[in-house]
Amino acid sequence: MRFVGTANVSEQVVRANMQVETGLALDETMLDRDIRTLMRTGLFEFVEYFIGDLQPGNVRDLVWEVTPKYRVTEIRFEGNERVRTGRLEDEMRSRVGLALDERQIQEDAERMTEYYEKAGYSQVLVEYAIERDRTTGNATIIFQVREGPRTRISSIRFTGNENIGTRTLRRAMTTKRWWILSPITGSGRYKDFVFEDDLAKIRDLYRQEGFLDVELSLDQVQFDNSRGERLIITVPVNEGRQYRIGEVTITGNTIYPTELLTRLIRQRSGAVYRPARIDEDAVTLQDFYGRDGYLDPDTRVDLNRRPNLETGNIDLEYVITEGGRFTVESIDVEGNTLTKNIVILRELTLGPGDTFSQVSMRISKLRLENTRFFDSVELTPEPTNLPGRRNLKISVREGRTGNLQFGAGFSSLERGTLFVEFSQGNFDLFNRRSFFRGDGQKFRMRIQAGSESSEALVSFEEPWLFEQRLGLGFTVYRTSANYTNSFYQEVRTGFNVFLRKTLNERRAIDGRIDYTYETVSIEDVANNASAFILGLDRESSVSRVGFQLLRDTRDRVINTTSGTRFQLDTRIAGGFLGGDVDYYSVEYRGGQWFPVFARQAQVLSLLGRVGIIENFGNSDEVPYYDRFFLGGPNDLRGFEYREVGPRDQFGDPIGGKSYGMFSAEYSFDIVAPIRFAFYYDGGFVNVDAFDFNPGGFNDNVGISLRLFVAGSPVSLDYGIALTRDRSNRQGASQFNFSLGGRY
Repeated sequence: MRFVGTANVSEQVVRANMQVETGLALDETMLDRDIRTLMRTGLFEFVEYFIGDLQPGNVRDLVWEVTPKYRVTEIRFEGNERVRTGRLEDEMRSRVGLALDERQIQEDAERMTEYYEKAGYSQVLVEYAIERDRTTGNATIIFQVREGPRTRISSIRFTGNENIGTRTLRRAMTTKRWWILSPITGSGRYKDFVFEDDLAKIRDLYRQEGFLDVELSLDQVQFDNSRGERLIITVPVNEGRQYRIGEVTITGNTIYPTELLTRLIRQRSGAVYRPARIDEDAVTLQDFYGRDGYLDPDTRVDLNRRPNLETGNIDLEYVITEGGRFTVESIDVEGNTLTKNIVILRELTLGPGDTFSQVSMRISKLRLENTRFFDSVELTPEPTNLPGRRNLKISVREGRTGNLQFGAGFSSLERGTLFVEFSQGNFDLFNRRSFFRGDGQKFRMRIQAGSESSEALVSFEEPWLFEQRLGLGFTVYRTSANYTNSFYQEVRTGFNVFLRKTLNERRAIDGRIDYTYETVSIEDVANNASAFILGLDRESSVSRVGFQLLRDTRDRVINTTSGTRFQLDTRIAGGFLGGDVDYYSVEYRGGQWFPVFARQAQVLSLLGRVGIIENFGNSDEVPYYDRFFLGGPNDLRGFEYREVGPRDQFGDPIGGKSYGMFSAEYSFDIVAPIRFAFYYDGGFVNVDAFDFNPGGFNDNVGISLRLFVAGSPVSLDYGIALTRDRSNRQGASQFNFSLGGRY
């Protein structure tokens, strides 16, 4: 057995990857297997064998011819003046000492090109050459880089766009002009693959406005960088004609009259032909049938679009194929390896024997997704052997519901903090075999320590008490804070127990009743504190019951774009409940979010708050720590924390018994999820209860930047005070840095 052509691969390496040896019987199956094994090593370009003539003793010569791959001994870069060689090597997978792979080299060149483009070198060209030494079997890779100028997009222009404004077209694009925040957002640089997607978005925008023949080509786009690093992009648009809807007809319907179905269609004859809205009408008709158990595909709505050559419009025909009506036979659940079946079934709005409503099925799917127990949820009707009946199949894939966090935070109120928190959203108190998971309960434990505050709490909630939509939970806590006042430290230790019930599911109204018992300690009082603060009770107990009504229709909690949130809280402390203080309070908070331009995620939000608190019985006064204050990141952002409201004779804030507040904010995406906002806040706090005289009015305007850091929402607010009452002696502006939502 002989080997030919192993210039840079030793014969020992070849033999180590073969089963054929001298003296063995000749087996072509084994020879083919050895070829595949040698090729899988990645060391050879070509492997074959030759069998010699039969010799005395029934022996044949076996000659192997292997053509090894060239081995890379050097990688050089030429022309990379602005990007160091080591940074380009990070983008490569080819390495010195590995076998030469030209396909891999091509991919390396493409990755380097993409890196340059992201850095703003829109005209970069990366090519390569390979120097092969057939004597030694070695190869040198040479990457030749033509960097070109590093450009910033100074302008994006459009020509021929007579019906859709340039500003609207720019908003549809991911490619943006360079501006002051571009180093943070990464915008303002030209990237080929992003710009091609932008052109597709503009085409879709035109087609959704009825311009079906729009022409927009990358070959016709003009790039002008004659001004050095400034790049001007000019996009020519050939809009074509705008199509409109011609005759609209509905055929095939016998169950429901045509007049009724026509009322469900929003796109009428003569309206601009907008494909997405027309498809929505088809879905509306499908849902109308589906809510009464007429299921797809037995019952379906097909849409025929026919160009009318006489009128130049597009006629629409909704063709309805009506099938039978179905009811739910049984419900089958699969994929829930941790979550109990009952946790899934209780979220459904469908059950055996019910009309198989597609609308109810969609609502059930949303409710299961909102539990956040699953990475995916699919609900599908499945045929049975019984006429007029379908099984409901629910397929889920378990998600991660537990979370253990260690971290640090900082805000303008609490300064630096360290915390550890464990939470489980799908907790099971009595199931240690599954590590206490699977029953849909909520558990949370948090410990936090900081320079201005500390906190320790344990909370638990059973959201389906007695398998009814009735939540029962409790929280045990101890908090300590000295950012509320610079003259003392406030320590609260207590517990809270609550019941929560959905009062009207369709209107999203929840009710909650809770009981709280806590001791409030005023510690480490400074000697230079005012007489009012020195006169505070050093420790008092609060026994309080509260009732809350809540209606929340927001589309999402963070970065809300639409919906409302109304909350009414009433509380009574003391009296027959015991404790050292006697008071009652009523507070209302309302918010409305309006999507101004949904496509650009521009939102106008209006918030309003009003509240009163009053002592009764044996209490001489409402305790200082439960009074109303304004100022800070959660209300009047142009003022320091708790600095708006009544003060004592020494000028220290003492809070009030009545307050009112209003806030208006206009926000929009810079680059999702980074948002920018302009806002106005105004409000007052008065000494007496039921006193809503705005004489002590304070207000401010400001700007805000919203972003996410390590998955948590962060707000950077800068507020400028406009009107200040006589007692408010603080400066004219305030910067706030805060975590979480504002509501």
